[in-house]
Amino acid sequence: MGGRIFVLRCNIRFEAFMFYDDKNTRRIPFSSPSSMAPAPAPAPTGHGIRPWVIALSVAAPVTLVALCCFIVYCCRLRKRHTKKGKVTLQEKGTHQFQGDELVWEMEAELSEFSVYEFHQILEATSNFSEENKLGEGGFGPVYKGYFPEGIEIAVKRLDSDSDQGFIEFKNEVELIAKLQHRNLVRLMGCCSQGEEKVLVYEYLPNKSLDFFIFDEDRKVLLDWEKRLAIIVGIAEGLLYLHKHSRLRVIHRDLKPSNILLDSTMNAKISDFGLAKIFSSNNNEGNKTRKVVGTYGYMAPEYASHGLFSVKSDVFSFGVLVLEIISGKKNSHECGAFINLIGYAWQLFEEERWIELVDAALIPNGDSSEMMRSINIALLCVQEGAIDRPTMLDVVAMLSNKTMILNKPKHPAYYSISVGNKEASAAAKSCSFNDVTISTITPR
Repeated sequence: MGGRIFVLRCNIRFEAFMFYDDKNTRRIPFSSPSSMAPAPAPAPTGHGIRPWVIALSVAAPVTLVALCCFIVYCCRLRKRHTKKGKVTLQEKGTHQFQGDELVWEMEAELSEFSVYEFHQILEATSNFSEENKLGEGGFGPVYKGYFPEGIEIAVKRLDSDSDQGFIEFKNEVELIAKLQHRNLVRLMGCCSQGEEKVLVYEYLPNKSLDFFIFDEDRKVLLDWEKRLAIIVGIAEGLLYLHKHSRLRVIHRDLKPSNILLDSTMNAKISDFGLAKIFSSNNNEGNKTRKVVGTYGYMAPEYASHGLFSVKSDVFSFGVLVLEIISGKKNSHECGAFINLIGYAWQLFEEERWIELVDAALIPNGDSSEMMRSINIALLCVQEGAIDRPTMLDVVAMLSNKTMILNKPKHPAYYSISVGNKEASAAAKSCSFNDVTISTITPR
């Protein structure tokens, strides 16, 4: 009885189908469920269509389709857990990290970004051994590591007590993983397991820019040609962030310790934990209640009022250029000034700019290029943000040696002198060890 019921349902579904008999001479239709006429008698030859044949002919395709769907589902599920890439580490296109107040997803389109297991990080860094420690920043300690096949990596491990670091961790992964440029450090992947938050970068053997330009012995390794190439590289990296990347990014913490150098001394901008994404239609800037960054590199409108824009990064770039040329820190006293900016502007105004140049550069450096670079730097540190050039202008000025440069206006922080009481208060606020400082500023 059960078999007949099944056949009846099949007849209802496929009543328009016609079958040929074994001699292919006549067609046998299914009976309509509304018809009360008896079914035709089986052919005399004994080859008529049996009910079980009809049942099989219907059940087989349905079963096959269901099986195919199941196989496709299993393949897709398995694909999420496959091992890919040179280092054969676990990579997931879509992965959720859960923190105290954080649930976010990695995008499947980030094919070169990997999510690692914590045991893989432990193996790569020899359990975060002190021998592998490269340094320590606001985010936490940084270690050198080795993946299979000898691939060198730099591992930033979040300090468990750092609330700001957790925000920076999320910010870097969501932002820098989507940016690709020769003058930006490459984020290879991350790891999030319980309290452990880790960022994995490409390893750059020559450390950071401050390791060279502020050391009396190592600064001689950077002649003028190399320093100019570093300046141009930083400028092109910033231009990419401000204009040509898929995201419009303001770095907000540009300083020598965040400029890394590869084996050929190519400059790479790093540390995007404080970076902000802004609308391409918004050139006026944004306002924040929380001012973060490093004193000595902050634009005045940002330090005082929390206003940041692409011109904030331009200001930081100008300070960097002055430091690269002089080999001096902006936060240290220079002549009668509390910082390098005022000292450089005075020398430039008095046409004594050569006194600003690092003594290691004077014998073999191109004096005309040095003067142009100082001029460009002073244009970038002008007090009014509207007066500063864009990074597109800066790159054009650096690449076109015949372009006539404007005379820089009054720079920011120029009036603060050593003999002023205000200068003493400002000096105490400066970060002499390049540590990132956060301060709350009311609206």
